[in-house]
Amino acid sequence: MSHKILVVEDDATTADFIRRGLSEAGFGVEAAMTGRDGLFMASDAAIDAIVLDRMLPGMDGMAVLAALRAAGIATPVLLLSALGTPDDRLTGLEAGADDYLAKPFLLGELIARLRLLLRRGQAATGPATTLRFADLEMDLLARRVKRGGRVVALQPREFRLLEYLLRHPDQVVTRTMLLEGVWDYHFDPGTNVIDVHVSKLRRKLEEAGEAPLLHTVRGAGYRLGLA
Repeated sequence: MSHKILVVEDDATTADFIRRGLSEAGFGVEAAMTGRDGLFMASDAAIDAIVLDRMLPGMDGMAVLAALRAAGIATPVLLLSALGTPDDRLTGLEAGADDYLAKPFLLGELIARLRLLLRRGQAATGPATTLRFADLEMDLLARRVKRGGRVVALQPREFRLLEYLLRHPDQVVTRTMLLEGVWDYHFDPGTNVIDVHVSKLRRKLEEAGEAPLLHTVRGAGYRLGLA
């Protein structure tokens, strides 16, 4: 059964672009062109995630988001907006959005972010103690990693790096994301510390001749994926 996405977007061209892309990706799609219609449709328990434009006529996206959260509706919301500064993003996230994507955007990124939100929602139903991707398995309690049954010995920072990647599968993870999420740096130290650790981790994951899982995305970052 496919996930159902509600798209609340007043620009007909953008709405149709998103609707067609999501449909082709296997999602069911409902659409609303006003904030009030979107708020009404969002109360449907069958809606799995919402793509919400921030600037809507009448009742804007921020008001819709506030009303949803006040009503106890916890459906994941990806806020879409032409306002893309860090402060704008922070405002949206603090208002209750689960993710924020600035216009113009890549359809592929929108779909990837939605899939991530849906996976997070599924994981929230119970505490995950094991992370898996392909034949890779990480036991968070035992602090043990296996690939195809083979134990992969990792240093603490390598373990944390892999954990971060496993929590963002099939997603391009930037250097900034890694610096903040793995090293707790909120500045670029100007070293190749990430490259060194990624290289070591990649060697350990492929030590027995396994297929590559950790890929470098030139000019963007890294991705944990099958190809």
